[in-house]
Amino acid sequence: MNTLSATEIAAQTTSGALRCEDVARACLDRIHMREPTVKAWSFLDAGMVLKEAKALDQQPVRGPLHGVPVGVKDVIETCDMPTQMGSPIYRGYQSLSDASCVALLRAAGALIFGKTVTCEFAGVTAGETTNPHDPARTPGGSSSGSGAAVADFMVPLAFGTQTGGSVQRPSSYCGIVGYKPTFGLINPQGVKPAAESLDTVGLMARTVEDVELSARVLTNSDPVTWLTKGAAVRIGLCRTYAWDSAEDATRHAVEDAARRLSAAGFAVRDVDLPEACNDLPVTREIINDFERARGMAYEWLAHCDAISEGLAKSIRNGLAMPRERYIDALQRVEGCRRLLGKTFADVDVLLTPTVQGEAPRGLSYTGDHRFQSIWTQLRTPAITLPTHAGPNGMPVGIQLVAMPYADDKLLAVARLIFDTLGRGPVIEV
Repeated sequence: MNTLSATEIAAQTTSGALRCEDVARACLDRIHMREPTVKAWSFLDAGMVLKEAKALDQQPVRGPLHGVPVGVKDVIETCDMPTQMGSPIYRGYQSLSDASCVALLRAAGALIFGKTVTCEFAGVTAGETTNPHDPARTPGGSSSGSGAAVADFMVPLAFGTQTGGSVQRPSSYCGIVGYKPTFGLINPQGVKPAAESLDTVGLMARTVEDVELSARVLTNSDPVTWLTKGAAVRIGLCRTYAWDSAEDATRHAVEDAARRLSAAGFAVRDVDLPEACNDLPVTREIINDFERARGMAYEWLAHCDAISEGLAKSIRNGLAMPRERYIDALQRVEGCRRLLGKTFADVDVLLTPTVQGEAPRGLSYTGDHRFQSIWTQLRTPAITLPTHAGPNGMPVGIQLVAMPYADDKLLAVARLIFDTLGRGPVIEV
């Protein structure tokens, strides 16, 4: 049962074909077997999970996610579990309320399983989580535990957050679907801020349908109208300014996807980003450092000795940065956003790289965000699909991007493309 999708679980628990308790036990059994290797969880209380699952079985169907196990990244508050931010500063910290996104899924019947490992304050300093395809490799960051837990069939659905590439990169490295919605579409209340003008709550799952179902709950939207084979879809192949940094695995994934989609009847054409977007690697670091430094003023002033050197460097840079430099960066990014209409004038979605290549070896470095943070700054919806494999058999995803607020279109096209290309490497169960 732990291999079922969220959509399949919800259909069977609401019909009475499955008990929530049985689904929970199957997921807990998987966690018991694999957690010593994968290390995806920062907090999990099996007794609490089973108690809640039994309660769900004894009451009327609560909503469209009835009994669906969900992992919650440990920078997102939960009223009944600690939120420790991947930092000793918050060890044992317990909030009095759920974050908005958690509360809405609970109200829809979701079974909040536990807290998944995050890099320190959703930054760059990694936790202990390993890649479930190869424990010698990073799962990516900062939503490392969420990506690993979903990929390893511990839970079908998990929350991540993205300030640079923290949903997309772990999704590609672990071989799952990662969805970063249009900025602000999922309410961020109760999520520890990293850089407030970039932070976006995202969803990590194994299917596009699961992303759509949970996003519908979170945003009170109507069901997506799915596209069928033969639908007229226009795809812009956008290699981006970072293409020269892509490894052969990513070059193959993107170009192979473009060739196969064209052969399947999709209209594929090359699209370039405006030249102004070449500044986005610089603006992202300016905005991130300035906002993070001020958002973490208390932690820095009261507990600087407990902050990693990687994060401390970012905070020091931000505190020393003149306001004018920060405002200039914001204005340059806003200028790029105003040019998006021209970029998407003749296409429905962009096909673009997600990552540089396969997950790097080692656990301390969680990967480069250059292919993901473009779209984080531009505030577009983006989705990673686990369609390809690299030379070592590790997952390599492709990324689809749409105009801001065209999330439904993006999901509809993504499912059709995923059905056309097929899935890459999957963990053996």
